[in-house]
Amino acid sequence: MDVFDAVRTVLAVRRYADKRVPVELMHRIVEPGRLSASSINVQPWHFVVVEERASLRTIGQIMKTGPYISDASFAIVVLVEKDSPHGASDASRAIQNMILTAWSDGVGSNWVGFGPMPEVEKLLGVPKSQWGLAVLPFGYPAAKLSVGRKKRKPLGEVASRERFGVPFA
Repeated sequence: MDVFDAVRTVLAVRRYADKRVPVELMHRIVEPGRLSASSINVQPWHFVVVEERASLRTIGQIMKTGPYISDASFAIVVLVEKDSPHGASDASRAIQNMILTAWSDGVGSNWVGFGPMPEVEKLLGVPKSQWGLAVLPFGYPAAKLSVGRKKRKPLGEVASRERFGVPFA
């Protein structure tokens, strides 16, 4: 799948099949996070890959908006250096790269949480110099998804040419 098709068709996945994602594919998903661009190349992120079922269950209980983390094949907890002024933005780029790469290989995900998550940080032994930005559960979708069917505003409503309000399209 090319990049545009991945962007055009990616959907949030909140139900996962009981099927493990192979280790090689897990590495392929984490690698685009590492390769992401960042402000002045600081790379202010750290990715904790969680596979243990007990830890996934605990994180699913902690993250009230993401109980489905418990059923994922694995999750990536995205950490950011606390003293990085652009850390959340930089890590967000990494998150999107990982989600799109997973999707292009048939693995679904969703962004859970935003901002410090002290209970998850404690569970994973995160140093005080870092804070948790997000949890990304990954797994094969439990049901066939209607790929590409998104409800989005028309381009003319969200993009302008040269000045705000001048139609782009």
